[in-house]
Amino acid sequence: MMVKRAGIVGAGIAGIASSIRLANKGYQVDVYEANAYPGGKLSEIKLGDYRFDAGPSLFTLPELVEELFMLSGEQTQDHFEYQQLPVACHYFYDDGTFLQAYADREKFLEEVSQKTDESPKTIQAALDRSSHLYDTLSDLFMKRSLHRWQTFVNKKAWRAYGKLHRFDFFRSMHQANQQQFQDERVVQLFNRYATYNGSNPYEAPATMNIIPHLEFNIGAYFPTRGMYSITDSLYKLAQRLGVQFHFQSQVEEIKTSNSGVKGIKVEGELQEYDVVVSNMDVVNTYRKLLPDVKPPTRLLNQPKSSSALIFYWGVDHSFPELDLHNIFFSRDYQQEFEHIFQKKTIHQDPTVYVNITAKYKADDAPPGAENWFTMINVPNNDGQEWDALINQARSNIIDKVSNRLGVDVGSKIVAEDILDPRTIESRTSSSQGALYGNSSNNRYAAFLRHANFSRKIKGLYFCGGSVHPGGGIPLSLLSAKIAVDQIR
Repeated sequence: MMVKRAGIVGAGIAGIASSIRLANKGYQVDVYEANAYPGGKLSEIKLGDYRFDAGPSLFTLPELVEELFMLSGEQTQDHFEYQQLPVACHYFYDDGTFLQAYADREKFLEEVSQKTDESPKTIQAALDRSSHLYDTLSDLFMKRSLHRWQTFVNKKAWRAYGKLHRFDFFRSMHQANQQQFQDERVVQLFNRYATYNGSNPYEAPATMNIIPHLEFNIGAYFPTRGMYSITDSLYKLAQRLGVQFHFQSQVEEIKTSNSGVKGIKVEGELQEYDVVVSNMDVVNTYRKLLPDVKPPTRLLNQPKSSSALIFYWGVDHSFPELDLHNIFFSRDYQQEFEHIFQKKTIHQDPTVYVNITAKYKADDAPPGAENWFTMINVPNNDGQEWDALINQARSNIIDKVSNRLGVDVGSKIVAEDILDPRTIESRTSSSQGALYGNSSNNRYAAFLRHANFSRKIKGLYFCGGSVHPGGGIPLSLLSAKIAVDQIR
């Protein structure tokens, strides 16, 4: 019997996961990656004695990683270890309020009720609503293809239909949070989860309040060897399964015919495959790799998500008040999002996220020092004068964080690298440097993502953050599962 061959475009986390699933289906798999390393956004950088996870910094739903090892007949703990965080995040407000998001529910409710005007009962009710949204909608919207009729005619789907009035499709996330909370600081805390898929809480549907469930009810985690170990462990698993990775191999075209996919053209040569999976941004997949295929213009032209401006700072100082995840909130959240999505620029007082893996992985920085992954949400690349915006943002960030911590942070920076929407676009082929493909700023957003398969081209499939079900590590891993499940 002839062995079926599968070619994958891109070694992002979804591409690697797809290769593992295909290898377990008996395919001979090749992965082509333009960069010299695997992982896409989920990679790492080193600046002297400082190591940084380059992209995603929050780890939730670890069972999605474990599933790939189990599928391959291996024990996860032999190759990949992680721990639950006792505190998900430290929150700093300009009025001096400091909140710790404890994993222990009772401690978190007590923390918020003591430091804000919100009652434990109100917080508990919000987390229960988030749990209900997840339990009802995750199977329908996250774990199955929205582009197959079978998804909508099963018992779980029918149960969901009976509760549609409770899913908050018609209010914005902010409207729902403002109605359920009386303290604006708590409203801001829960509004922030819109940024987990690059959206605007003042426009995204309140259904997005499903996201806090992952962090508060299930838990936030940290891989013992850093976020990059997710990529590294799965990459090595794929290799053990016989997957061949071809780095610095720019795919030139996905070749097709009337009967379906033919293969992948690399360095002028056609490599024939029965199945091709693109982990490249779906916009660039059509525009650069499928010249003879009519693109789904309406889907590709949807407004894109926000991007990020990241400063990787080696900081020669230790801050005991900081933890792994830290948020310094903007004074005017609505203005910040108006700058990102309407004005396409950067607010002078942005919300600043600081991730310090050295808090849990000491060798990521020298003794007494810290590795600051310092990020703000910014618009995607639309031709802005980025160099001027970056210089001003850097100054604003340093002033904001220094004032809150009482230390001149700028004078403690001894190493620096920068990632902006332009370099995100060039390094990861993300259209306009958008981190999550399309934004979720309307109630139909879930249905306006490209399917994980092509209806026109037999044998062509799609995975990654730009297609269904969305961006971020968990959804990217689920996109690989959905895509490969479509292959009969």
